Amino acid sequence: MGADMQMVKGSNTPVPTTALRVELGWHSGPGVPDADASALLLVGGKVRSDADFVFYNQPVHSSGAIRHEGKRDGGGQVTDTLLVDLARVEPAIETVILAASSDGGTFGRVPGLYIEVRDAAQGAVAARFDSPGATTETAFVLGEFYRRQGAWKFRAVGQGYSSGLEGLATDYGITVDEPQQAAAPAPPVTAPPPPPPVTQRPPAPPVTRPAAPPAPPAPPAEPVRLTKVTLTKAAPSVSLTKQGGTSGAMRVNLNWQMRKQFSGWAAKLGRPTAMPADLDLDLCALYELTDGSKGVVQALGNAFGALHQPPYIHLDGDDRTGAVSTGENLTVNLDHKQAFRRILVFVTIYEGARSFADLHATVTLTPQHGASIDFSLDECTVPSTVCALALITNTGSDLVVQREARYLVPERGVSPQRTVDYAYGWGMNWTPGRK
Repeated sequence: MGADMQMVKGSNTPVPTTALRVELGWHSGPGVPDADASALLLVGGKVRSDADFVFYNQPVHSSGAIRHEGKRDGGGQVTDTLLVDLARVEPAIETVILAASSDGGTFGRVPGLYIEVRDAAQGAVAARFDSPGATTETAFVLGEFYRRQGAWKFRAVGQGYSSGLEGLATDYGITVDEPQQAAAPAPPVTAPPPPPPVTQRPPAPPVTRPAAPPAPPAPPAEPVRLTKVTLTKAAPSVSLTKQGGTSGAMRVNLNWQMRKQFSGWAAKLGRPTAMPADLDLDLCALYELTDGSKGVVQALGNAFGALHQPPYIHLDGDDRTGAVSTGENLTVNLDHKQAFRRILVFVTIYEGARSFADLHATVTLTPQHGASIDFSLDECTVPSTVCALALITNTGSDLVVQREARYLVPERGVSPQRTVDYAYGWGMNWTPGRK
């Protein structure tokens, strides 16, 4: 299918049973609401459980078939991406719904909304559907993958909802976390009449073997939380305590994409050339614990940390692709929040670029409980190779996340790590390291 071919509502087309990038896109601008991509895996038109819902607060399906990759914003165009591997979708699943929900307004104020399906490896467009004409809708089913005779097809749907992501999710069987409503008052209780007087001893009841106690009911599944927090320059911090997110594992994700740039003969011809594919960014964390110990979690020197012993922070791995995978991730064990004094999450360029000038990056913190927190990095206008992303501070009564998004420029001969240390007064001794 050519990139210039547009699908119409209700039409369908075959798609390859391979890894696919499903891109929800729109034009950004003043007053334009944010939007979010999500997916629901259905059997008989409903999810099997809340686990079959993939979105910003539940970014990975248990089968590994669908992963919410996150947002990118550049040049007036915003995209939110899902990675879908149809070969890994469980055989029982008949349909994968691809949806969009707006945050802070209706889709009537979101220009240029579209959904595009691409081969994740080659980039070839397999399907595209532009969805114009929205008015009061706050959620859309833009498309769906469905099985037909052992093969997968994509259908352009374009069904709108004015009840938002909550209404859409509930329609497909998701249990959504809602405020508790006040219960109706109970009817007045009247005392029962007294029993008649006993005139003779009643016969003893027959002795029977007591029945086994019934098995305790399974605890109800925790409902899905749809709330999220976006940090901005105007509102740069949020309390994890107030969000109910101070226990369990908190995942910190950095996802990036390199902007196309012009260089050499290609610039003279007006043709963009892609950034080098060997860009290597490293997600790191400086920590200071309440016992006074300090350190760094990073791939350099294989200092990956530990989740169940100090520092209770673990770097999941070293991702050198970013733009085609899930980026860099580290996990913070909030069950040991009392051990933390402060954590500074930062990113360095290890190789492949001389600054962050052409980087579009999104930071997402996803607590196991409570709302997810995300923010985008501002455009970099200085020759920076290190950026402070977020500062997590334990105030004693609260755990606060502060958006930093602060590009730092190391002095000659000073490492990015030492530069961050100086800027935030960590006071550590640094030695050269390799990975």
